[in-house]
Amino acid sequence: MPRVRYTVQVNDLELDDRPKEECGVLGVYSPHEEAARIAFFGLFALQHRGQESAGIAVSDGHKVRMHKDMGLVNQVFNAEILSGLPGHMAVGHTRYSTMGASVLRNAQPVFCQSLVGEIAVAHNGNLINARELREEMEAEGEHFESTSDSEVLARILVRHLHDGPEAAVRVVMAKARGAYSVTVLTPRCLIGFRDPAGIRPMTVGRLGEDGYLIASETCAFGPVGGVAGQELLPGEMVIIDQSGMRFAVGAEETKHSMCLFEFIYFARPDSTMYGSLLYDVRERMGRELAVEHPADADIVVPVPDSGIPAALGYSAVSGLPFREGMTKSRYIHRTFIAPDQRLRELGVRMKLTPLIEHIKNQRVVLVDDSIVRGTTTKQLVRLLFDSGAREVHVRITAPPIKFPCFYGIDMASKGELAAARMSIEQLCEYVGATSLGFLSIPGAVRAVGRDESHFCLACFNGEYPIPVPSDLKKHAFDDPPEVGALSALSPGQLRLIDD
Repeated sequence: MPRVRYTVQVNDLELDDRPKEECGVLGVYSPHEEAARIAFFGLFALQHRGQESAGIAVSDGHKVRMHKDMGLVNQVFNAEILSGLPGHMAVGHTRYSTMGASVLRNAQPVFCQSLVGEIAVAHNGNLINARELREEMEAEGEHFESTSDSEVLARILVRHLHDGPEAAVRVVMAKARGAYSVTVLTPRCLIGFRDPAGIRPMTVGRLGEDGYLIASETCAFGPVGGVAGQELLPGEMVIIDQSGMRFAVGAEETKHSMCLFEFIYFARPDSTMYGSLLYDVRERMGRELAVEHPADADIVVPVPDSGIPAALGYSAVSGLPFREGMTKSRYIHRTFIAPDQRLRELGVRMKLTPLIEHIKNQRVVLVDDSIVRGTTTKQLVRLLFDSGAREVHVRITAPPIKFPCFYGIDMASKGELAAARMSIEQLCEYVGATSLGFLSIPGAVRAVGRDESHFCLACFNGEYPIPVPSDLKKHAFDDPPEVGALSALSPGQLRLIDD
């Protein structure tokens, strides 16, 4: 789990507090093309899922080569590096750390030696029994090179690959508990598999006449000329080699528990999950939101860019006109130049510029996807009022987030979640809004088109589909000691800092 510390905040403004991305994984089988170049553009399409490190491993049928580093995909790779990665098979990874520090040794893919040769493993998710498995293997003499749970998974796989990919994946699924969508590269084949609860997404598809792709999201297929096929079922694996593509059952499905947050926020709007385009799902969420929480207002304004589909849906049902109320800089993405104190105090203004002429003297419905700690929403509301809005009615397409995630999203502990420590009325007052409304769980799942049994809803209702060890739960459910020591301060005076 990422380490955190608290400090007193000298002002009420803070940078983006949204849930952090997870990871993106990719697999490429391209008999007539260099797989590294395809993997690069595929990872580029998955950049939103992780922005700390990136890596690609390739195989030419005999040897596995790899390059990985800290940074964005286009910072880690260039034409010279890609030309030094020859081969027709590849796996790729773009990372946001959810277990293990954000350092190079934890970047992926994980590289290991096995009895069948070198292998590379890329993992999206979180193993909740990683410590137990690691201690067990260390007692047997295993040496680990990182602090990532992904290496634990990789080394279980390595021990059994000589029995065949199907047998090795079945052992992993028998031992590992938690969320995992994984791509594996061996000298002669490409493997993809998904945990028995299906918490994290994974789709397979075609690349030309005899090539194949595996990706976290379907948005990675189009840019490289691929065609998305089927989503891997929970507990299913796919093996791709010179004989083609075959599927096998790794473990029986326990309960289909796809993360609802993928549909609300994480996945790209041009991706398809459960057979639905996510842009359309988010627009339907906005429609549901307008029915559940109407507002006496003049215009509907999205938080760019994630709030746009829902705001369009809200506008269509409410009859209120949709207006862009702020523009987002397309170039402030992730900078290595730290802002000084004066620039830091500008908060979201470094990313968003208000369109004052659209906002002034208007009663605004502000549509966004989620509230975690509430600091970003507070800044947005203030930005609109400072720009002349008469009222700001905040509408959120995610239900209130009240519980931490243990399955691969870097989300705050319960003591830091605004909706866990405040009522809706208190939270409305904290962010400074005229009114505040969240979409209900039934409304959100209705927008997707499946019933609640198909989703992990743990961050909303505390019902975890995979039992969480008590030591992990205690850490995440308790307030850090520093919070108690600073309990006399208001929520806006505490600022979370990642170490």
